[in-house]
Amino acid sequence: MNHEKIEQAVQLFLEGIGEDPDREGLVETPRRIADMCEEIFGGYTGGAKEILSKTFRAETGDMVVEKDITFYSMCEHHLLPFCGKVHIGYVPDGKVVGLSKLARTVEVYARRAQLQEQLTGQIADAVMKYLAPKGVMVMAEAEHMCMTMRGVKKPGSRTVTYAARGVFEENESLRQAFMQMVSM
Repeated sequence: MNHEKIEQAVQLFLEGIGEDPDREGLVETPRRIADMCEEIFGGYTGGAKEILSKTFRAETGDMVVEKDITFYSMCEHHLLPFCGKVHIGYVPDGKVVGLSKLARTVEVYARRAQLQEQLTGQIADAVMKYLAPKGVMVMAEAEHMCMTMRGVKKPGSRTVTYAARGVFEENESLRQAFMQMVSM
């Protein structure tokens, strides 16, 4: 990440909105924003492959569900936050992954300029590619500040997206079981 460019951009932005970047309260803001970007957009430097590579042998072929994984991301259209929860279900094919690894996978993709629809698919694709289960289903529900604090101004509205891969694409009852487990 290029801190210098971010700091220059923030300084120009402050000038553009009519602020004085040399005002006491704003002098350190460009640096603070650059530091914040390291955290908020840190998903560009990591990958799901490393996260999902540590697996454990498992005899079960029953669905594993990790639900209510909180995430924060930034809308790529307005650079405003959207946040919510991701639910991941997968059917193992001889191996499972530590549950924290699913949450870490969510973080990799959430910490980018992002679309919720794309985020949901990226998580599902990563689990399929690197864990190689029989199938995976991912559901994300989020509130978008670009709909809450600007534009249509509808606080409390949530967007729900899902992605189904493998056996979840083919098996309606498996999808329904996932949805039922998520709603518990």
